[in-house]
This record gives sequence, C-alpha cells and structure tokens, in this order.
Amino acid sequence: MKKARTGKQPKAPATPLKTEFHALDRAIPFRGPEAIDSACLECFPYEYAGTPHGDGMEIVTVTEEFTSVCPFSGLPDFARVTIRYTPRDRCLELRSLKYYLMSYRNVGIWYEHLVNRVLEDLVLACRPRRMTVEIACRPRGGLESTVISRYDETEMGPPESLVQHRSAPRA
Repeated sequence: MKKARTGKQPKAPATPLKTEFHALDRAIPFRGPEAIDSACLECFPYEYAGTPHGDGMEIVTVTEEFTSVCPFSGLPDFARVTIRYTPRDRCLELRSLKYYLMSYRNVGIWYEHLVNRVLEDLVLACRPRRMTVEIACRPRGGLESTVISRYDETEMGPPESLVQHRSAPRA
C-alpha cells in the first residue's frame, strides 16, 4: 500500500561547502593563476585628460574570444568579456590587452575569481576613474553565468586598495 503524498517535501539539510572536487578521475592538465601575464599590459597617454569632454569619455572593449579552463576538470570555458572604463590620464593599449587575456587560455580559475582578477590587473595598469568588467560565460551543462565586478576611485580609493588581499595570508 502506497502512502498518500501531502504535497510538502521535507527540507534537505544544507550541503557543506567543498574545497576539493573530483572530475570522475579525469582531468586535463592546466596552470594556476601564477601563469596570468599582467606584466604585458601597456598603456599610452590620454591626451584629453582634464578636458570636459575627455573626462567624461567611456571606452568599451569587447571580445568574444576569451578562454580559460575549469579549475577541477581542465575543460575549456568560453566567455564574452566586456571592459568599460573612464580613463584618467592613460588608456589600455589593445594589443597588450589581447596578450593579457590570452594568458588565461590554460589557467584553471573560477568565474567569480576571474572577473575580480581581471578588474584588479586592469585597474592597476591604467588607473581609471571607473571600470567595470563583465564576463558572460557560455552555457555549460545548461547553465549560463554572467559575473560583473566594478571599481570607482571616488568610492574605493586608489587602485592599490584593490589588491591588498593578495599579500594577506588566506585561511
């Protein structure tokens, strides 16, 4: 004899956070964040800094060709990267930006860490008034993610304030 359903499902206990993942005993080799080449980023002087129209200008750069890898399986992740910024006195040189973004090609990194790392590196390189980095990740397993990180100098202080955590020990 079957029990009648009441319509209420018992609450499942919260799943504990994992720090280790196993990809069914399969993984493609990949590199860690130390392989990210922020040293290749170059800037050029912005000649309209300090002018009314120059101080309000926004630069938007988009690429559909971004690739990094899943940090536990090594499988490729593809994304559209959109960078918006209001320059102060320098602009990102696009060739160097392309090389920088390509340095992620074999790096295993979570999307949520990726967007913040890109923001930190770009803000340190060009020291803008404001910047937003948006990473729209292609669907994987039916899930599509978009992660966004923002910097505003008036609210957050100098660019160095973004990376103070890099030297702090992690728990």
